Amino acid sequence: MGRVRASWRVAGAVGLLAVAPLALAARAGAGPRPIYQTTRHDAGTPNSDVVVRHHGVVTSYGDSAITYSAPPATLKALGYALYLENCATCHGTQANGVPVAGTTGAYPNLVGLGPATIDFWIESGRMPATDPRSVEAPRRPPRLTHHQALAIAAWINSLDPSYPGIPTVHLRGGNVATGMALFALNCAACHTIEGDGDALARSTFAPSLRHIPATQVAEAIRTGPGNMPRFTGNLSDYQVRDIVKYVTTEIQHPRNPGGFGLGGLGPVGEGFVALLVGVAGLALIAFWVGERQ
Repeated sequence: MGRVRASWRVAGAVGLLAVAPLALAARAGAGPRPIYQTTRHDAGTPNSDVVVRHHGVVTSYGDSAITYSAPPATLKALGYALYLENCATCHGTQANGVPVAGTTGAYPNLVGLGPATIDFWIESGRMPATDPRSVEAPRRPPRLTHHQALAIAAWINSLDPSYPGIPTVHLRGGNVATGMALFALNCAACHTIEGDGDALARSTFAPSLRHIPATQVAEAIRTGPGNMPRFTGNLSDYQVRDIVKYVTTEIQHPRNPGGFGLGGLGPVGEGFVALLVGVAGLALIAFWVGERQ
């Protein structure tokens, strides 16, 4: 009987532990939340550990993993001038996706996207687009400076202040092993396990992750550019930091402890070398043996 009672106590404790997270999640989800807000703590929105406000407006938020910041409001005037010069032809003078002499919704509406989205597209060189009719804008050297990108993001964000802010990733505490596991689970299907990118459906592609700054990696994870899903509620800031740490170290600077990297092709390159060296070596040995006979 004593063993049976002990078993029931253990089962009851396990049941309470299983139900507790559900109760906390239900409590956290109560009440209205701002745009892109999630019920998960530290998920790229101002439910983070630290939230800084100026005159009631959120200027920065985050935690020890990532700090998100709104672009300075003092850049709005410069941003509007730069926007009219570089973006208004397609996105309209009010950033609502309506060109001056075009069809409503012909181009993406930028209002409410958040500074991180605007910053990513400009700083990765995808915008301003060289060919607005292309299926997917390729990454290229940016036409605008970092300061100009911030200015445009500041003006667009002033139309409807939104999230996520522009992230600063604190890589010092990142865990590469955890980042690799999360990358394999969430990213490798499209970008490949080596981060070299791959073709997708309908003339689209997952870009290579080589030579991409940590900020842009985090922005892509949080905003989901193009066909990429937006990871907001399913990855915490700490997990995003681990992924960024892995991408900016092991993928961008592979150490190849086993020897030659062979182009990062994995089993394909290894099989080719094994076939070339192995078969050629066996042929030479067979020729040498035949000569001795």
